[in-house]
Amino acid sequence: MIEQTISKLLGGLAALTLAASPIAVQAQQISQAGPTDPNVLDIPEDVTLLADNDPNARSATAVVNGTVITGTDVDHRVALLVSASDGALPEAELDRVRRQVLRNLIDETLQIQAAEAQEMPVSSAEVNQRYAELAAQNFGTESSQMDAYLIGAGSSPASLKRQIRGEIAWNNVVRRNISPFVNVSEEEVREELARREAQRGTEEFRIGEIYLPTTPETQPQVIENANQIMAQLQQGGSFVAYARQFSQSSTAVRGGDLGFVQLNTLPAAMATQARQMSPGQLIGPIEIPGGVVIMYLIDRKTIGQADPRDAMLSLKQVSIGFAPNVSEDEAATRIQSFTDAIRSIRGCGDAERAATLIGAEVVENQIRARSLPEQLQTSILSLQIGQTTPPFGSVADGVRVLMLCGRDDPEQANAATFEQVMNQKEDERIQKRAQRYLRDLRSDAFIEYS
Repeated sequence: MIEQTISKLLGGLAALTLAASPIAVQAQQISQAGPTDPNVLDIPEDVTLLADNDPNARSATAVVNGTVITGTDVDHRVALLVSASDGALPEAELDRVRRQVLRNLIDETLQIQAAEAQEMPVSSAEVNQRYAELAAQNFGTESSQMDAYLIGAGSSPASLKRQIRGEIAWNNVVRRNISPFVNVSEEEVREELARREAQRGTEEFRIGEIYLPTTPETQPQVIENANQIMAQLQQGGSFVAYARQFSQSSTAVRGGDLGFVQLNTLPAAMATQARQMSPGQLIGPIEIPGGVVIMYLIDRKTIGQADPRDAMLSLKQVSIGFAPNVSEDEAATRIQSFTDAIRSIRGCGDAERAATLIGAEVVENQIRARSLPEQLQTSILSLQIGQTTPPFGSVADGVRVLMLCGRDDPEQANAATFEQVMNQKEDERIQKRAQRYLRDLRSDAFIEYS
């Protein structure tokens, strides 16, 4: 539950940032100097260091153009990521997280300063409104519940509000300095629409990525770091959280989400793996030109065809709970009685009668199939009206079944409109220019580490 809540919070923050369309991974790779490139800096082959300088030994504090980032700022932001990783990280991994969080806080500070320098400060009212929206999404109407949760996780409301302030500020800067100067021609949009029509019936893959650039010299260490991240993800760490903190692709701000892409836009190694993956599967690290990537398949679909998972389902959930001190034998007997009662149900109108006999609860709801857990989607879509899934759950969480009582299948998928494609291509260009703008802010900044 803790991991899911933190993931939702981080995912909610990603949704507050500048929207962007899928960008091919090749466009995100950082070009690396090869052995035949000219030595433009005239650096001698045999370098002698005149003083010890281990950047990793610095404490996690900095002053950015006069604004102080404290150790507490870093600790509170790290706590969010640790909570998303089941509350435990190895010491070596924790050191890497702290260094990356400090880099993120420096960027965040530069973004806030850029907005203030252009007389676009973010008001506390704006921040509080966004904070309340996140609280409502995850904890209901009371923001105090999210306050208590963040404090209990070792973070603070102030830390999350600072992140919100940075993202609103950066949106404002981008809207003023970049968005008005991005243009996409009608011819480009028509060419894109024609390309998509020609690809109707082929598959698209929605991929999450954590991209780490390498050089021949750094490759072994980067791969080791990627393996450490992979291990944490396999133990329940939040992919969105790790992508936001560690990925060095422009998709990091969106939790690593590339959006829907076709395999021919991906490096060959990624395309080969994606073709064999199922939604929800995690693979990596994969070596690609210029770096390594951890890949998470979020979804896949066929262009121009309706997806069965978009069907709207009318469901009845029949569930039972167990006393805290129930014995294994008592639990097994109750589960068997529950299973027998479910088998006796004669359609959706009979669910309440059967539930009453065994003290079960019935809840009715409408939900899209894709919103169900991955393990249940195939099972529920194969049901006829009045049929149920096999029982699932545990003694701790309760045992339940889902009964299908109605299904509205999606209509045939419509092709993207001219306006949609125009917006997507504009968003791609805005995102790329925003990255360059931030690099310029870093280059001009005065940063002191302590």
